[in-house]
This record gives sequence, structure tokens and C-alpha cells, in this order.
Amino acid sequence: RRAKNVILFVGDGMGVSTVTASRILEGQMQNRDGEKHSLAFEKLPYLALSKTYSANQQTSDSAPTMTAMVTGVKTSDGVLSVDQEVARKEKDNAVIQAHKLATILELAKARGMATGVVTTARVTHATPAATYAHISERDWEADSNLAPGATVKDIAAQSVDNFAANNGMEVLMGGGRTYFMPNTAFDPEYPTVKGRRKDGRDLTSEWQTKFGGKYVWNKAQFDAIDPNTTKSLLALFEPSHAQYEADRESLDGAGEPSIAEMTAKAIDILDNNKKGFFLMVEGGRIDHGHHAGNAYRALTDTIAMSDAVKKALEKTNPKDTLIVVTADHSHVFTIAGYPKRGNPILGKVVEPGKTAFTKADDGMPYTTLSYANGRGYHTLPVGGDTVYDQSIQPGRVADMTNVDTTDEGFHQEALVPLSAETHAGEDVAIFASGPKAHLFHGVQEQNYIFHVMKEALGL
Repeated sequence: RRAKNVILFVGDGMGVSTVTASRILEGQMQNRDGEKHSLAFEKLPYLALSKTYSANQQTSDSAPTMTAMVTGVKTSDGVLSVDQEVARKEKDNAVIQAHKLATILELAKARGMATGVVTTARVTHATPAATYAHISERDWEADSNLAPGATVKDIAAQSVDNFAANNGMEVLMGGGRTYFMPNTAFDPEYPTVKGRRKDGRDLTSEWQTKFGGKYVWNKAQFDAIDPNTTKSLLALFEPSHAQYEADRESLDGAGEPSIAEMTAKAIDILDNNKKGFFLMVEGGRIDHGHHAGNAYRALTDTIAMSDAVKKALEKTNPKDTLIVVTADHSHVFTIAGYPKRGNPILGKVVEPGKTAFTKADDGMPYTTLSYANGRGYHTLPVGGDTVYDQSIQPGRVADMTNVDTTDEGFHQEALVPLSAETHAGEDVAIFASGPKAHLFHGVQEQNYIFHVMKEALGL
């Protein structure tokens, strides 16, 4: 049968080792057997592997990988939903328009279906932006980011302007508020922060006036939204990225919903359309936790996305909704040593039959989780955000014997010194259920995901 609805979940940077470690961590947090535990999406019946290389990268960034998934075409680094003939930072909008690629969201919208994007990153960040924008530079998120002389519209403007003819997207939720605000306006939550737009446009107001939509920026407003009477919803909870799941309640005074809550609200709004819907949900900060070398935040955000998948499964019918869960790329994140069954996944290696930490050849204990490159070991007193201005400490710089490696601010050791940990190039998993999910099998090119979704919807 065909699918009425498609939900694409993208764990940004959610490689296989991240899935494994998150599975074990969630089980251990629930006082269960972590090794035998399963995340919600691991229970989906169909499985494949996705080759994540792009047109010009062996190890890719999020722009071409997401473009592949939502357009069916592999392209080059840094560009969004345009083909590989477009040079990065191409300024001429005529060139962009000549080489733009139709996205699954745009095809669904053209058919009259409801469409939505949910993310824990900025809604203008590469992964969400690839669903609705066509541009030669992923960093051109506001008009103030455009190169001098560029005639292409910035990503935030495209979220409104590209859908002006058909009443806009029904749902756009995440962070990135300042990219929608003029630089003369102050942020409602952080009074010293201003908008980023030089053109004077207030895209939050335009969303409401042009599309009859609603705009919210905090948890109370979000909770007050009645999905049965809401035509469209723009929800921007932070000036930049949303908070990590671990920090959401403690660091955000105004409050913001979890990715599971955003997913549930999005489905409730989108399923008002009898023609069905396409929804993309991104666990965007999994990637950021890894770039910072903070496994705790990468893994807890993966668990949060698993909760969102569980919520989507509860709110949809598997007979009419194709659910696809995958990643755009992996990270250089490893699970190593010979720790005994049940050893804390965030802890130091203790081998079977032993109680003392296993020592490396340098006489010091080591953690099960580590990175092949990045900033290296340190512990932040508050959280594990992507703060790159701290000193890089690659290699074995400290004796971990008395260090609490399970602390949420602990950053794992790394081998190669870099200002940020990098993506990895191995295949990532695809999990699926619903109509046409059986087409996910074997080892596939990443752009195959688009073609299965398109086939499922009969587009």
C-alpha cells in the first residue's frame, strides 16, 4: 500500500556507535540491562545501511548528506538542495534557480499535503534548511550572513518566501529566533541580544500575517497552542540552537519543549490535513555534543530523539504512515577496551572478574568511550556546550583514577588535536516501519532514502 504520511527522523551525527552507547546508557539510567536494552527506533522491523559520502567528500558534512535524503541527488559540501554544478558561495540567484533540486517537502506541499520541520538546532541550520531552501552556502542563514553582491535570498527568508504561493509550511519549530528578527529588535528572552536581519524584515510577523499562522517562543505559549484550531505554527525557542536535553529545564528560564513534545504537537497540527503530511524531525544537537567531545550530551540527546520516535509511533497508524529513522553522517566516536557486562558506559574500563580499573600501558585507567580527534579531556562546571575557546588537551594528559568520567561535563580524551571533533565516513543505519518500509534493506546510497519516501507517497 501507499503511505498517507511520512515522518523522517534524522539524528544528526548519530552513527552506529552512538546508537549502541545511547542504548546502553538509557538502559543503565533505568536500572536495566543496558546491553540488552533497545531504543524505540531499534525495534522498527526494517533495517538498511546508508553510504554517506557526497559528490566531493569522502567524509561529508550535513548539507550534502541531508540534500541527498530529501532530493534524491548527491551534491557537494556546504550547498543545500542544489546540484553539484553549483560552486560553494555562488552569489547569482539565477544560477541557483537553474540548478535547484525539488525536495520531498516541496513535492508534498505541491500536492496539497501538510508539511513540517522540527529540530533542536536552528531551523535555518543545514539539516532542516535542506528541506525547504536552495542556496550555495549553508552558513547564509540570515541576510547579514550573505556575501557582498549575493542576489540569492538567505535561508530564513526562504522559509517564508518559497511557500508564499501556497500558504506556507504548516509547522516550523526549533531554535534560531534572531535569524527571523530585524537587527533593531531585541530578543524577548535575552534583552541584550538583537536580531540579525539587516533588511528590516520581521519574519515572525510575516509568518502570522501571510499565512494566518501563530508564533510562539516559550513553553507556556507552546502549551497553549490548540492544534485543532492552528493553521500553521512557527515556534522559535532560542536565539540560536535549542538547549541540549540535559540543560533544557535548568538553563532555559522561559522554558522550551522537548523534541518529543514538539513532535507530538507537529503531528497533531499536520494530521488535520486529510491529504496527509510530510514531517522531518532532527535531533540536531547529537552532532554538537560530539563536536564538543562531550559524549554525555550526544547520548542523552539521542535518547531524547528515541522518545520522539516513540511518541510518533503512538500517534500514527503503521498502516498509513512510513517512519524512517536515520543519520546524515557519523562521528569519530569509539567504544573500546574489554569492560565487563554492566560496566557504566560513561565510566572507566573494568574487565570481567575484576574490581579495579584496567590500566593502559602508561599505568593509567581509561574510559570506554573516546574520540579519535577533537579537543580532548576537560570537565566543564556547567554542561558540555560547544565552547571551542578552551585549551586543547589531546592525548593522555591526566590520570583518570580520581576523575568522575560519568559527570555530565566530562569531555572524553581524544587522540588528534583539533578545535572540534570531526564527522566520520562509515555507513549509518536506516530503521523503518510502515508502507514501503520493506524497501529499506542491504547497503544503499544515501539518496535512496528520498526515492523510497517518494515511492511510498506515490509522488
